[in-house]
Amino acid sequence: MKAAEKMYKRLAILSVIIFTALCGLSWMGYRSIQMRAKGMEGTRIGEFAEVAEQIRQDIKRKLDEFMQVEQNRPYTDYQYYYVPESAFSSMQQQVPLVRSPLNDRIENSFAYGNFQIEPDGKIVTPYYQQGQQIADTGLSNLAVRHISNIEQNLLPVLSATAGAFKLPASPVLLSNEKKAEITPKDYEKEDLYAAKAQSRRGKYAIESLKQEAQQEQVISQRRSVAVSNVQTSDSVQEQQARQRRIAEPQALPQSDAVALAQEESSPVQMGLPGQSWQQGLSNEQEDLVQIRIEPFVPVIVDTPETEQSIFDGQVFMLRHVQIEDRHFLQGFQLNEKKLIEEIGDSAKRFMRDGMDFDLAQTQDPQAAFTAILDFGFGGLALNLIEMDPAWIGRQINRIQNWYFSIITIVFLAVMLGLASLWRNVRAQVKLAQKKDDFISAVSHELRTPLTSIRMYSEMLEKKWVKSEDKVNEYYRNMRQESERLSRLIENVLDFSRIQKGRKKYTFSLGDINQCIANVVEMMRPYAAQNGFSIKTDFQSIVQTVFDNDAVAQIVVNLLDNAVKYARDAEDKTITIRTKDGGQFVLIEVQDHGPGVPRQQRKKVFEEFYRIGSEARRETNGTGLGLALVKKFAQAHNGFVEILSAKPSGAVFRVGLAVQS
Repeated sequence: MKAAEKMYKRLAILSVIIFTALCGLSWMGYRSIQMRAKGMEGTRIGEFAEVAEQIRQDIKRKLDEFMQVEQNRPYTDYQYYYVPESAFSSMQQQVPLVRSPLNDRIENSFAYGNFQIEPDGKIVTPYYQQGQQIADTGLSNLAVRHISNIEQNLLPVLSATAGAFKLPASPVLLSNEKKAEITPKDYEKEDLYAAKAQSRRGKYAIESLKQEAQQEQVISQRRSVAVSNVQTSDSVQEQQARQRRIAEPQALPQSDAVALAQEESSPVQMGLPGQSWQQGLSNEQEDLVQIRIEPFVPVIVDTPETEQSIFDGQVFMLRHVQIEDRHFLQGFQLNEKKLIEEIGDSAKRFMRDGMDFDLAQTQDPQAAFTAILDFGFGGLALNLIEMDPAWIGRQINRIQNWYFSIITIVFLAVMLGLASLWRNVRAQVKLAQKKDDFISAVSHELRTPLTSIRMYSEMLEKKWVKSEDKVNEYYRNMRQESERLSRLIENVLDFSRIQKGRKKYTFSLGDINQCIANVVEMMRPYAAQNGFSIKTDFQSIVQTVFDNDAVAQIVVNLLDNAVKYARDAEDKTITIRTKDGGQFVLIEVQDHGPGVPRQQRKKVFEEFYRIGSEARRETNGTGLGLALVKKFAQAHNGFVEILSAKPSGAVFRVGLAVQS
């Protein structure tokens, strides 16, 4: 009773500890789900930020490549005509003029309308000469409007000093700074919401258009080429003036108008005024001229169309070019439409599942993440949108459902575990009792044959037995007791090997009937000594693969079991038969004893289990014989079972899988 009370007390303490731990784990699990929700949201924001960074890098790469091309673009590409350097290597009297490679399109990647501003404010473009008749092509119309835009909006903000236009000290000129920095003031009325909005916004700098991202260029060119190009620009302006006079003949005398018309009808590739090949040849011998090309500087001009711009106005990229004492500006207008298209294309390529985007001037409060693409003089809001904002909530609900289900199952499992703990303890107690019984049984089983062998050997040694028949009987008894002792020891050793996984089987093809018949002949004297006779009934069975020693042990233990438990039977005939069961070879041992109760038919194959009390020693044995029969049958992929025999008794059936 005291041991039971201690056991119950320990179980109560263990139960309290387990329930306390479960409650703590439940609370920690619920907190973990809340942290998981924040983590999933943070992870998703991180994915948006990663996409924004990929878009930034892609746009920066495109702008870097574009600016590299524009920085390396020859200054002559900005003129309507220019003199190629190769022209002075030919033997021609008149130096030809070549059209700019930019003459066929006003849009060139991110550049729109390349132009050159002369020191006197004149504008030269590769597309159109001021004063010439406007063609029906759309390029001429676009060029005229572009020149007009430069004259009306850009030139006024450029300071003219000493007759030359110079770039401003600051790269950005603004008269309106309402969009200088994108800050969603309307969405920051509450501190909590403002903090959340701030965490979902990032600034991504793209320095490709900044002056600091470029390098100044100093190139050398033959003086004759440089002077020719300068004179070409001047002659183009003179031609523009002549064209204006031709366009208004009523303002000129008739003779001058005719002369100008004849002059205008000359070919496009005309020689420079007053310059011939001999002059070019002499110029070849002159020194080199250094041409200094400064980096592009972004200049933003506030115009009435500013509201439609992604920046604070029109963006012009200008660079200063110096050829000795001659200064002029070259540049282009940044093509915002092309820039937005490229940003959109990059965003489409890097969008992931469940993401979408929107380009705007301000942050969208409904956006999951807003990337401010900062070009150094203005920014564009890339609003990244979550297509299914509720998916995180659904995931968390699913996790919570799983969590509560698991917690419920865990609590039930703990209850069942505690309920079964007592049964397990009882089972361990019973197992310990079985082991004690086993030790007692083994001691008894060993003592009995040893005592008999000792007694017979002493009688024979002291020659107390005079009859030859008695001598033979004693020798026979000693042999039988030795065999009984050997079987006992072999069972114990086999069980030990099986428990440790060291039992080795030798499978070979053979006649199982012959194997069983040999064991029966060996067991007949033992059975006869106990008053039993063994009857065999073998069916014809094809040869199969089996372990000879294991099958022999099965038959020995079944016959020994029949002798022990049927000793009080009236009919002491033991029948052993074999049958062909299709996939199994069936071995049956039938006795006419009391049989085995149905509720104990599985227990008798457990190790150490014996019917009856060990204290009363109703039968001999250690409780290992039938357990070994089951182990050997399982090694042959077989089974064991007990059937009722008629009119009384039991049939122990062993099935061994047929293997060819």
